[in-house]
Amino acid sequence: MTWQKRLFDLTLALILLPILGTLILVVLVTLMFTEERPYFYCAERMKTPTQSFRLWKFRTMTVTQDDSGVSGGDKEARITRIGRILRRTRGDELPQLWNIFRGDLSFVGPRPPLREYVERFPEIYAQVLRSRPGATGLASLYYHHREERLLARCDTPEETDRVYCEVCIPAKARLDLMYQRKSSPCYDFLIVWKTIWRVLGRKKKTATTKS
Repeated sequence: MTWQKRLFDLTLALILLPILGTLILVVLVTLMFTEERPYFYCAERMKTPTQSFRLWKFRTMTVTQDDSGVSGGDKEARITRIGRILRRTRGDELPQLWNIFRGDLSFVGPRPPLREYVERFPEIYAQVLRSRPGATGLASLYYHHREERLLARCDTPEETDRVYCEVCIPAKARLDLMYQRKSSPCYDFLIVWKTIWRVLGRKKKTATTKS
């Protein structure tokens, strides 16, 4: 990570801290009144092909001992009621502000992959993880909802894994490498702004549909 990118991340994190910190507290208190512990989900992710870190999220699924791979339709029944809201608004990712302050994540970059996929697709991730993983990015912005729809149709862990590996990983890698070629503080700011706008727009659309 360049010093310019790190400076951008820290500056933006400090600016957003009062807002995001308040939202984190609101979500945490809500979970304390509606869900059982643990309230957070902490899992290993990769920031380089050989370096891992612990990624923090709000827990959106019931706890199980055997949990691996990405979430597809086969895990649908485990998503909690408030978890659906958090996933739809990306509120489950608010605790990743801590990962940004630590330097594990940037605001913008490829989403941090699971170790198993890095080991299975070393050539892809050797290129993608030249950029520090991010809380959002081109793939998050333009492919996230398509990935959700594709994986939601999968009824078994095997089908989820096949679709994710054959369709989602290559598609996201193309977008991540496009970002890599254009990366700059101005471009990062644009992606952050578009992400916020898209989340707010989706919330407004959902509220209109329900009314």
